[in-house]
Amino acid sequence: MIEPDLVLRGGRVIDPESGRDEVADVAVAGGRVVDIANGLGPAPVDLDVAGHVVTAGFIDLHSHVNSIPGLRLQALDGVTTALELESGVTPVNAAYEQAGTEGRPVNYGFATSWALARMEAVAGVQLDGRLTTFLANIASPAWQRAAAPAQIRAMLGRLSADLADGAIGIGVLVGYAPGTDPAEYVQVAALAAEARAPTFTHARDLIEFVPGAAIDGAEEIVRAAAETGAQMHYCHLNSTSQRHVDRVLELVARAQAAGSRVSTEAYPYGSGMTGIGAAFLAPERLPERGLTPSSLTYAPTGERLASEERLRELRATDPGGLVIIRLLDEDDPADRGLLLRSLEFPGAMVASDAMPLTWTGPGAEPTAWPLRPDAVTHPRTAGTFCRSLRILAGPDGPLGLTDTLRRCSLLPARLLQDRVPAMSRKGRLRPGSDADIVVFDPATVSDQATYAASTRPSTGIVHVVVNGTFVVRDARIVDGALPGQPVRA
Repeated sequence: MIEPDLVLRGGRVIDPESGRDEVADVAVAGGRVVDIANGLGPAPVDLDVAGHVVTAGFIDLHSHVNSIPGLRLQALDGVTTALELESGVTPVNAAYEQAGTEGRPVNYGFATSWALARMEAVAGVQLDGRLTTFLANIASPAWQRAAAPAQIRAMLGRLSADLADGAIGIGVLVGYAPGTDPAEYVQVAALAAEARAPTFTHARDLIEFVPGAAIDGAEEIVRAAAETGAQMHYCHLNSTSQRHVDRVLELVARAQAAGSRVSTEAYPYGSGMTGIGAAFLAPERLPERGLTPSSLTYAPTGERLASEERLRELRATDPGGLVIIRLLDEDDPADRGLLLRSLEFPGAMVASDAMPLTWTGPGAEPTAWPLRPDAVTHPRTAGTFCRSLRILAGPDGPLGLTDTLRRCSLLPARLLQDRVPAMSRKGRLRPGSDADIVVFDPATVSDQATYAASTRPSTGIVHVVVNGTFVVRDARIVDGALPGQPVRA
């Protein structure tokens, strides 16, 4: 056997794939797990983790965080791989090059972006491989207008080029351009099917919200899966379905039973977050979702919006400024039940929709840690995975620990591994798997972030190892540790 450089000794080892659940030692060498057994010999780094769970690191399919401090916050929630797939970026080469030059504490990867490709083809926006370009243009009607055939060919060409450059899949923010012809969406899905790449969709409005919509957002996703054979991943089903979760889940279940490749994800919070310039946050459209301006909290100032006039002002002056949107009441038993059902749904994955940090004071150093108190975000950035463990696998939770862990690691890895074969080494804890490992205390693991204290790290995450290197050790960020590697098709 290869001599290990790290042994995690005496923990409760859970492999989400095989169901292994036993006390054992885990040996790591060269960035891989090399052995799991009792009584392994010593190693240069030899840690007693008795009483703690040792398992595969969490894979976040839906993270808009692309900064070192924000990803450290996710690492403290057990995340070892954070992927920008729903929005995506383009050109992906630029995004991978930037991340590789700066370094990342966790593994990273990108889908190509239908929305940005559309901004380029329809509105002439210059692209730079950054999400900020999308946020800066989010409210512009220019990119949301009907596309001519030549423009559609141009955007499909951009998506194809990114797929050839290793994009993980195609992110489709169709909910931000609700007037788009449904036929265009099917063309994007057909391109994905041809490339054997998954798509990641922020759904268009449900028919309950906009009775006159060209197509129901949930029906659109399952129809595209049936017509093209593409893998269609339904992003944050909880937030786009709101109180229609049960209807949407029933539709997805029927599609899955018929053989369509539709998968789902959810996060365990009742409020969403996005740029204030989003089409569905226009003052005249808020009543569609039962919202008012006071349902929105503007992150840069922390203000709860008092009027339509203030909302219009901010949409004009800071369209990409992030807002918290109160959609479901987490304290209401009926709404909480909807959230749980979106998370419990067979095969549903946990994904955070983690958001970039907003600095309410003077700009900070891009790698500054610990975070200053004027850094704000959505609490899901800091707490999604530990909150999911608490509510799904806790004493009153509906799922067991192994099933919950599968939704945090194995299922995301399986979704991607046909397109990205390297993912077959992630989401598992077995000899030969990548040494992306989280060690947590099951008695204390919990989210701590709130809407008032959104960057408070989770508790109970003791160690996080990425490619064999500690990113979190003894519940603290390891200064300078940037072992993240690109996840690329």
